[in-house]
Amino acid sequence: MILKKIIIVIFVFLSAFGCNKIENTSVVELITVEEMDSLLQMGKVQLVDVRTPQEYREGYIEGALNIDFRNENFEELILKVDKTKPVAVYCAKGGRSSKCSAFMKKAGFTKIYDLDGGITEWKYKGKDIVQ
Repeated sequence: MILKKIIIVIFVFLSAFGCNKIENTSVVELITVEEMDSLLQMGKVQLVDVRTPQEYREGYIEGALNIDFRNENFEELILKVDKTKPVAVYCAKGGRSSKCSAFMKKAGFTKIYDLDGGITEWKYKGKDIVQ
């Protein structure tokens, strides 16, 4: 009788938890200018600027790849970035990069950093930009 109950409990447990799909383990972390600077100096991230090409030409963080969030092909373009490596994104102030980060999380990127305050905060803190 006890063996039967144990088998039933195991069956119920496996039925309830054994067949669940694996949840998305992507993480989005809002980071400061100082944290972004450290990540870039260590070469630990792929850097993506999600502003328009015109904004990008006015100045960008060195090493940034420009993928315009407003481009009609944005999803296709961002999926060309390596999902298995950490990615840092930024925009002007944080709105577009936040939306980009949410998309990347759903798409299965493993680690996403979002620069709090965007390039505006980067410049305010006296960090260099490429012009």
